[in-house]
Amino acid sequence: MIFLGRRHLPLCFNLFFCQLLGCVSAEGIIATVGTDVTLQCNYDAQSYGKLPACWGRGAIPNSGCANEVIKSDGTTVTSRLSERYLFMGNIGGGDVSLTIRQVEEADSGMYGCRVEIPGWFNDHKHHLTLTVVAVRPNPLKVETREVKERTVTVRWTPVFDGGRPITTYRIDLKNKQASWDTAVTTEVSNPDLTQLTLVDLHPAKTYSLRMFAFNSVGMSEPSNVLTVTTKEAAPDGPPLNMKLESLTCHSIRVTWMPPRSDLRNGVLRSYSISYREYDATARQFKRWQHLNVAATRELESVVLTNLKPSTNYGVLIQAKTNAGIGPASTAPLCSTLEEVHTTSTVSTSKSTTTAATMWIQETTSITSAEPVDAATVWADQTTSFTSVPPDPPVLELKEVKDNTISLLWTPGFEGDSPITGYYLEYKAVSASWDYKKTVIDFSPDQTEATIIEINPLTYNIRMFAKNNLGTSKASNVLTITTGERGNHVDNLVTTVSTDTHAAASVEEESQGGHLAAIVVPVVLVVVAVAIVTAWQIRRVTQKKGTLNMWLTGGALRYRGAESLQEL
Repeated sequence: MIFLGRRHLPLCFNLFFCQLLGCVSAEGIIATVGTDVTLQCNYDAQSYGKLPACWGRGAIPNSGCANEVIKSDGTTVTSRLSERYLFMGNIGGGDVSLTIRQVEEADSGMYGCRVEIPGWFNDHKHHLTLTVVAVRPNPLKVETREVKERTVTVRWTPVFDGGRPITTYRIDLKNKQASWDTAVTTEVSNPDLTQLTLVDLHPAKTYSLRMFAFNSVGMSEPSNVLTVTTKEAAPDGPPLNMKLESLTCHSIRVTWMPPRSDLRNGVLRSYSISYREYDATARQFKRWQHLNVAATRELESVVLTNLKPSTNYGVLIQAKTNAGIGPASTAPLCSTLEEVHTTSTVSTSKSTTTAATMWIQETTSITSAEPVDAATVWADQTTSFTSVPPDPPVLELKEVKDNTISLLWTPGFEGDSPITGYYLEYKAVSASWDYKKTVIDFSPDQTEATIIEINPLTYNIRMFAKNNLGTSKASNVLTITTGERGNHVDNLVTTVSTDTHAAASVEEESQGGHLAAIVVPVVLVVVAVAIVTAWQIRRVTQKKGTLNMWLTGGALRYRGAESLQEL
């Protein structure tokens, strides 16, 4: 008996201290951020009646609760640290379990429940360890705010971040029919965003869009999928395979195909056909005439009627959607057939033709001595396709100061297509245009330019105009000598030829005139042989003005201020 008593002595001491200090139990609970957690604590209210109870953070001290968060007098809550701490059970029935609303990671730690039972060392003590873990953000709910031709703006409401701050948003965008594997993915590292605009989209196209949110734990589930169709826009491409065909002396057939499907930007509704007569004598176009044709098929056709015989016409075609009109498709000029004349009888060397014989004026004559029947058409007629590039601009010198040359120019006839730009070539006067030229480009609306940082030298300068159909011939050539820095020099030799051969011919004329100026005085006046003062006067009769120059110190000085034109 004594042996057994010694063996169970430690257990007896434990029971004694349990009664002395009050029994304590402990367990662990794991919860995720944002959820509601209940920490269980109960006592036998039927045996003990209604008893005071409290909850605190940390180990339970000898009396009361450390870092108390909530307390009850056995009937109602008498105090609590915040609204997040609640007694949701029947307090009077002995349920003093603690409920914490929307737990955070900071709520992790040990909690203690103490029920004050009358008597010494009778209090019921209960410990729980709460572990709160962060999770991925909740999925976003995305909605469309604005849709335009090439942009889509979406917005969303901030969601629960999972207990860790959202760091990044990801947007997936794809064609509606394609899989998400082909989506274009964009990440935005701005957690404060609540809307964004997607740009560089294609008009009249349907897209699918979804979004994700990221925090340090991971990526959210995908948002709802938005399906949006961008608005229509004017076509980006011109009609294709445009062809002109002369039918009669008064009509031309025009055929074409729609623009590329990826450049239509919507449903094609119609085509705008613009045509105008080209006056070859005046070298200019007449007024535009317009007509609209409904878009109905892949190969479109229209016949232009009431045209003039033997006349060139330019035609432009533009495709239309409900949003606007696209760029023009062009073709070379097309000439109507020559006018047809009829005669009752035509004689040949061997026989006569019937009264219905026809021919076209100014065609190749028929030398065959065989008779011609009533269905014969004399001479072969072919459709004429010509492309008219722009005329060269008229180049003028505005000012030469130190090493700076200021130029201005007057545009010429634009040809069969609007002028798209100019480019200027300049070289040393002794160099060749083929090997020593420098090119400078200018926009179509520019008519003045200044060239700087040119070393003191004598230059040749000329200019060209460009359009979609080609490049003009060279303009008149200016020969300009720049002076030393600080000296004002206005030196210019203008050569109205459009190439180097023409420039050479002008120089030969100049030398011939100079020689004549010496020989004639020698023949007429012998006394003037020793000293010759050379004066060179040359007049250039031009459509818009004249150019006057005189020789001083070995350089030709520019005097006139009027515009120059090609001879």
